[in-house]
Amino acid sequence: MSARAMLSAAIVAALEGAGVTAFDAPPVRGALPHAVVEEAVLGDWSTKTWAGHEGRVTVRFADAGERPVRLRATIEEGEAAVMALGPAIGDGWRVVQMRCVRSRLVRSGERWVGTSEFAVRMWREE
Repeated sequence: MSARAMLSAAIVAALEGAGVTAFDAPPVRGALPHAVVEEAVLGDWSTKTWAGHEGRVTVRFADAGERPVRLRATIEEGEAAVMALGPAIGDGWRVVQMRCVRSRLVRSGERWVGTSEFAVRMWREE
């Protein structure tokens, strides 16, 4: 499995483990609140002796309601779960750095949408 797929699956699992309903693609009929892990943008971070990637991954949170109180709590739980992602994510890939670089909450039509963007560095054990 690719590094991108392993990272996405690990983040979905971490969010689910924290009690946040999460998907790796926008759901057709997803209950609110929920999170969607977008495709990571990864670049090469390899050396002569090991393979690596660095990049950004975005998690979008959505909820409905008059006020975003519930979504704020969901975002907080979700960000904590992603930041606590264990180093081994599968198939030899390890996350060596994960940090939240941007977080935002806005009203979009009838929904509240929160966006959390993470910088990630990962390498593969041989």
